[in-house]
Amino acid sequence: MCRSFRSSRYPAQPRLTVSRLGIKLFAIILLVNVAISALVFLAVSRSLDQGFIDYLETTQANRAETLAEGLAEEWTRRGDWQWLRDDHRAWFRLVRQQLWPGEGPPPEGIERQLGDARDFVLHDAEGRPVIGQPPRRDDDAPLVLNWLPIVSDGKQVGALGYRPPQQLMARMDRIFLSRQRRNLGIIITSLALASLLLAGGLSWWLGRRTRGMALATHRLTEGDYSIRLPERGRDELSRLSHDFNVLAETLEATREARQRWVSDIAHELRTPLAVLRGEIESMQDGIRPLDHDNIHSLAQEVAQLERLVGDLRLLSQSDAGALEVSLAPLDLADVLSLRLDEAKGWLDDHGITLETNIEPALMIRGDQQRLRQLWDNLMDNTCTYTQAPGRLHVCLETNEHQARLTWEDSAPGVPDDDLARLTERLYRVEGSRSRQSGGSGLGLSIATALVKAHGGQMSAAHSSLGGLCWILEFPLIQEQRV
Repeated sequence: MCRSFRSSRYPAQPRLTVSRLGIKLFAIILLVNVAISALVFLAVSRSLDQGFIDYLETTQANRAETLAEGLAEEWTRRGDWQWLRDDHRAWFRLVRQQLWPGEGPPPEGIERQLGDARDFVLHDAEGRPVIGQPPRRDDDAPLVLNWLPIVSDGKQVGALGYRPPQQLMARMDRIFLSRQRRNLGIIITSLALASLLLAGGLSWWLGRRTRGMALATHRLTEGDYSIRLPERGRDELSRLSHDFNVLAETLEATREARQRWVSDIAHELRTPLAVLRGEIESMQDGIRPLDHDNIHSLAQEVAQLERLVGDLRLLSQSDAGALEVSLAPLDLADVLSLRLDEAKGWLDDHGITLETNIEPALMIRGDQQRLRQLWDNLMDNTCTYTQAPGRLHVCLETNEHQARLTWEDSAPGVPDDDLARLTERLYRVEGSRSRQSGGSGLGLSIATALVKAHGGQMSAAHSSLGGLCWILEFPLIQEQRV
């Protein structure tokens, strides 16, 4: 009988409400996005710093050249630098006029810092300071300046010193970093929100699907094989859902087959036991005499039970992979020809004409006794169901690396829907090939098990003679393949 899976081994589990996988995914995705954002910011900041310094160097050098040209023109016009020593305001006006021409004040921010008069120092031709104080660092130490000669009429009349961009950065950083911090805050906040949405969406989506799989698996362990998972998309989870559904269908079919198998076995055993019981009770009641004929009838029923039990034992061994088969090199053609020659009288008694076409010397690894049992099952099936006068055609030939055996008999045939089920245990075709002609319904199942034990395969098809065709394929041994 079918045993339920609901037992103490599978205690009821609480319904899953929170997906731990979803929480882990949420945290992982969030951390990865934050880490990526930080790395991108560092890389971009480094690139911006270097690019910004290059920009400052070029800009400051151009401004210094422009101012030097303006100072050279003023020297040519005035002839000395005394006017700057006397009027410091003139210096600021000159710098502003040379570097920020046009109306209105210069723009705010970094661009203004690059044109500040305090970043320039003017010396005369002898190197004496004219105007401007050398800028100092925070520790009051003087800074090293870049110098540009001032030339008038081919003669150097002075030198213009200006602060290099690397030193300007000390003052520029406050402006630049304040803007970068603000931009960084905006970027990180935006990325954090995007990461939260992405992590939350992915964790919810994946957690929902995995939670459904976990619940379905739990129901499967409880014996509910009717559960199915939706198959959406073409990703790995969809393929996993498909495999789960195939597993559930297989388990459901296996349980139904087991139930049907147990029921059929009980039915098969019930019939000979009922006959035995009826005959024994009739003898006990004196209705039938206890003579040789009646005892022979009882012996026949017992023999039928023994054959059925033996067949069931063989199939159980085959299912467990414990079928006793002694494989050794043998000539399949010799084994088949010998058994067919011995069975000619059996076939003649049933009005069946035997036709053979056997290719010689086909070496396989097989068990002669098990192969004889295989031939007997096939011939018993043919003799039981083939109508007299009938025909049996047996053909053995080489098919690539296999020995191919074709076993065809004459009418009656088998409907298309029943071909694939002929090897099912205790299955019988409704109609001419049914129990009315005899048989337990296990012979073909045993034949299939014996073929598989030899590493081959067995399939059914329609016979050209109007009946049933069995196709058996056995792998040839290495020497035969060469």
